[in-house]
Amino acid sequence: MSTLAPSAAVATPHAPLTHATEVRLHRPGDATALQVERRPLPAPGPGEVQIRHRAIGVNFVDIYHRTGLYALPSLPATLGVEGVGEIVALGAGAAEQYGLALGQRVAYAGPPAGSYASARNFPAARAVPLPDGVSDASAAGAMLRGITAHMLFAHVRPLRPGDTVLVHAAAGGLGLVLTQWAKALGATVIGTVGSAAKAELAAAHGLDHAILYKDEDFVAAVKELTDGQGVHYAIDGIGGATLARTLEAVRPYGMAASIGQVAGDIGLVDPALLGPARSIALSRPGVFRFMTDLARYREGAAATLARLAAGLKVEVGGTLPLEQAAEAHRRLEAGETSGSLLLIP
Repeated sequence: MSTLAPSAAVATPHAPLTHATEVRLHRPGDATALQVERRPLPAPGPGEVQIRHRAIGVNFVDIYHRTGLYALPSLPATLGVEGVGEIVALGAGAAEQYGLALGQRVAYAGPPAGSYASARNFPAARAVPLPDGVSDASAAGAMLRGITAHMLFAHVRPLRPGDTVLVHAAAGGLGLVLTQWAKALGATVIGTVGSAAKAELAAAHGLDHAILYKDEDFVAAVKELTDGQGVHYAIDGIGGATLARTLEAVRPYGMAASIGQVAGDIGLVDPALLGPARSIALSRPGVFRFMTDLARYREGAAATLARLAAGLKVEVGGTLPLEQAAEAHRRLEAGETSGSLLLIP
């Protein structure tokens, strides 16, 4: 777990910053396209707060932004969609409308991108105050993943006690959160992992059954574990050819949610893969689309903080200095990480 300081207030003066170190992208490319730059930082505008970051979450969507798979609004741009920090300056209305204060710890997830920075200005409406019991590391590793879990299990397909769920990459940062969240809702969770060590890690976070996908056919293993029926709900962040196989692991009238494409584009999906013989549903939900609605965003953030308060464990698999964001991307793409990966300014 991380050795980052817990929730105690930072003993530093609260004054607007004039410059920030940022990790910028000028054109799509591999990890070497990331450039560390020192840039001016203006005072926060109306409805904004200026946040000095203490921990920054690294997510696969950052890689999608870097490669151009998911286009950013414009380039050059600062990457990153998740961060935790303290408020060092308030724009007009931030205190009155949103109850925020200097020195307050806040977290956030989602657009606008720009968290790969020592400090930034951010919409006050999307800055979520952190309670004292939630550490910087836990919040930075859980906010985006928690909102994703809430979206999947409360909105895409409400999870019911007794359901069986398949989670791919169960030892990853999102996989560990999904596993614990589903277990808390009364589900049985089957997860695919890449090694025995990752299976042990996932089991320590509540996974009921681990499938080493490199050694066995995960569809056959799922069928065996479910008496030939398949799972009620499958979460597939792998994409590529894996999605078609994931559909085979879903029982009639169940659902698969495609939430990523680490292994490549899912391409066109033939409706015949869904039914009528199989009679299953396929959803392609996007957490960024979910968070465009401010009420849903704050609902998901509140649900995440509630889960953390109830004991959700955030496994921090590694921390790197902000300036080594390119190395963080390399490790994530190579599958060398488990749990959450954080950048520290």
